[in-house]
Amino acid sequence: MVVSMIQIIFEIPDVSSIKEKRRIIKSTADKMRSRFHMSAAEVDLQDSLSFAQIGGALVSNSKTFGETVLRKAFNMIEKETPVRIHDMKIYSEEF
Repeated sequence: MVVSMIQIIFEIPDVSSIKEKRRIIKSTADKMRSRFHMSAAEVDLQDSLSFAQIGGALVSNSKTFGETVLRKAFNMIEKETPVRIHDMKIYSEEF
Protein backbone atom coordinates (compact mmCIF):
# COMPACT_ATOMS: atom_id res chain seq x y z
CA MET A 1 0.00 0.00 0.00
CA VAL A 2 1.31 3.44 -0.96
CA VAL A 3 0.06 6.70 0.55
CA SER A 4 0.84 9.76 -1.61
CA MET A 5 0.49 13.17 0.02
CA ILE A 6 0.48 16.74 -1.23
CA GLN A 7 0.90 19.98 0.69
CA ILE A 8 0.18 23.31 -0.96
CA ILE A 9 0.70 26.75 0.56
CA PHE A 10 -0.89 29.58 -1.36
CA GLU A 11 -1.86 33.21 -1.12
CA ILE A 12 -5.40 34.32 -1.84
CA PRO A 13 -5.14 37.92 -3.10
CA ASP A 14 -7.96 40.44 -2.74
CA VAL A 15 -9.78 38.55 0.02
CA SER A 16 -11.54 40.84 2.46
CA SER A 17 -13.04 38.35 4.94
CA ILE A 18 -12.44 34.94 6.48
CA LYS A 19 -15.81 33.87 5.06
CA GLU A 20 -14.60 34.58 1.52
CA LYS A 21 -11.31 32.76 2.19
CA ARG A 22 -13.20 29.71 3.54
CA ARG A 23 -15.41 29.64 0.43
CA ILE A 24 -12.39 29.47 -1.86
CA ILE A 25 -10.67 26.80 0.24
CA LYS A 26 -13.82 24.69 0.55
CA SER A 27 -14.42 24.88 -3.19
CA THR A 28 -10.82 23.87 -3.91
CA ALA A 29 -10.88 20.93 -1.48
CA ASP A 30 -14.27 19.78 -2.83
CA LYS A 31 -12.91 19.80 -6.40
CA MET A 32 -9.88 17.77 -5.31
CA ARG A 33 -12.14 15.21 -3.59
CA SER A 34 -14.68 14.85 -6.39
CA ARG A 35 -12.39 14.95 -9.44
CA PHE A 36 -9.47 12.95 -8.11
CA HIS A 37 -11.09 10.72 -5.44
CA MET A 38 -8.67 11.83 -2.75
CA SER A 39 -8.85 13.28 0.75
CA ALA A 40 -8.31 17.03 1.06
CA ALA A 41 -8.57 19.60 3.85
CA GLU A 42 -7.23 22.91 5.08
CA VAL A 43 -4.44 21.85 7.43
CA ASP A 44 -2.77 25.08 8.60
CA LEU A 45 -2.80 28.89 8.44
CA GLN A 46 -6.47 29.05 9.45
CA ASP A 47 -5.93 32.36 11.26
CA SER A 48 -4.33 34.06 8.26
CA LEU A 49 -6.63 36.08 6.03
CA SER A 50 -4.56 35.91 2.87
CA PHE A 51 -2.67 32.59 3.17
CA ALA A 52 -3.87 28.99 3.29
CA GLN A 53 -2.41 25.51 3.41
CA ILE A 54 -4.24 22.54 1.93
CA GLY A 55 -3.18 18.95 2.39
CA GLY A 56 -4.32 15.98 0.37
CA ALA A 57 -3.75 12.24 0.39
CA LEU A 58 -4.40 9.31 -1.91
CA VAL A 59 -4.02 5.59 -1.20
CA SER A 60 -3.02 3.37 -4.12
CA ASN A 61 -0.81 0.44 -4.99
CA SER A 62 1.72 2.51 -6.97
CA LYS A 63 3.88 5.50 -6.07
CA THR A 64 3.89 6.58 -9.72
CA PHE A 65 0.09 6.49 -9.99
CA GLY A 66 -0.45 8.36 -6.70
CA GLU A 67 2.03 11.12 -7.49
CA THR A 68 0.64 11.50 -11.03
CA VAL A 69 -2.88 12.03 -9.65
CA LEU A 70 -1.59 14.58 -7.14
CA ARG A 71 0.25 16.49 -9.87
CA LYS A 72 -3.00 16.61 -11.88
CA ALA A 73 -4.81 17.96 -8.82
CA PHE A 74 -2.11 20.61 -8.40
CA ASN A 75 -2.39 21.60 -12.07
CA MET A 76 -6.16 21.95 -11.64
CA ILE A 77 -5.61 24.31 -8.69
CA GLU A 78 -3.12 26.40 -10.69
CA LYS A 79 -5.52 26.76 -13.63
CA GLU A 80 -8.90 27.10 -11.93
CA THR A 81 -8.31 28.77 -8.57
CA PRO A 82 -7.53 32.50 -8.14
CA VAL A 83 -4.48 31.97 -5.91
CA ARG A 84 -0.71 32.46 -5.97
CA ILE A 85 1.16 29.26 -5.16
CA HIS A 86 4.02 29.75 -2.67
CA ASP A 87 5.04 26.14 -2.02
CA MET A 88 4.05 22.64 -3.09
CA LYS A 89 5.39 19.28 -1.94
CA ILE A 90 4.45 15.78 -3.03
CA TYR A 91 5.63 12.80 -1.03
CA SER A 92 4.82 9.07 -1.05
CA GLU A 93 5.26 6.52 1.70
CA GLU A 94 5.03 2.76 1.26
CA PHE A 95 3.48 0.65 4.02
